[in-house]
Amino acid sequence: MAVDTPIPKTTNAAGATARPAPRKSVRPSSVILKMVMAVSGALLVLFLFAHAAGNLKIFVGETDFDHYAEWLRELGTPLLPHGWFLWLQRIGLLAGIGLHIWAATALTIRAKKARPVKYAHRPKIQGSYAARTMRWGGVIIVLFVIYHILDLTTGTFNPAGGDTDPSARVVAGFAPDRWYVTLFYTLAVVSVGFHLRHGIWSAFRTLGQQTTKGERRAKAVALVLSVVLVAMYLSVPFAVLTGLVG
Repeated sequence: MAVDTPIPKTTNAAGATARPAPRKSVRPSSVILKMVMAVSGALLVLFLFAHAAGNLKIFVGETDFDHYAEWLRELGTPLLPHGWFLWLQRIGLLAGIGLHIWAATALTIRAKKARPVKYAHRPKIQGSYAARTMRWGGVIIVLFVIYHILDLTTGTFNPAGGDTDPSARVVAGFAPDRWYVTLFYTLAVVSVGFHLRHGIWSAFRTLGQQTTKGERRAKAVALVLSVVLVAMYLSVPFAVLTGLVG
């Protein structure tokens, strides 16, 4: 006959029975989350500048732009099948965005839990515009990345279709009668610019930059890089919209 073995109980100084403390779930520390944000953010910024530089080849000529696009598809062959490098790159991009959003969300939730009581009187202006719009800007960017792939990569939403040359899809995608696409593109790219500006400035602060002079330099570097990136990306759709390309 089996006999159940009772779970041992402990007593405190007052003689009351104390139950074992529940196990706590293992969560990544705030330092690890900040590292995830920093690394994923840096990789995304490098990708954005490399991609923007490639887009500018359309100003050299549509033939050169198409050759560049085909070269990207041939990267990794014969180790990888034709076009696999680009899809691995896109999957990595989406994974990087997902990790970035996850780390940012976790840090935001922890910051709110650390200060459960709201201030009775909050200043009307706290932080920069970029800091206050990071959440909605992130949503716009994610939607834009999905649309961008379906429009210019697969051709699903593109009038020229997916079997045409990349330059033809760019010209058809940003045609004057599709001004609303250019408007959405502009909104997304400007959101990226605000994210980049705030992210670079925050990265300098995380690395220990707290002096007034250093903070001015960090803000200047962040502003210049974000403006350059926005200008690089918007130059293509506006060139198509105004007839300079196409």
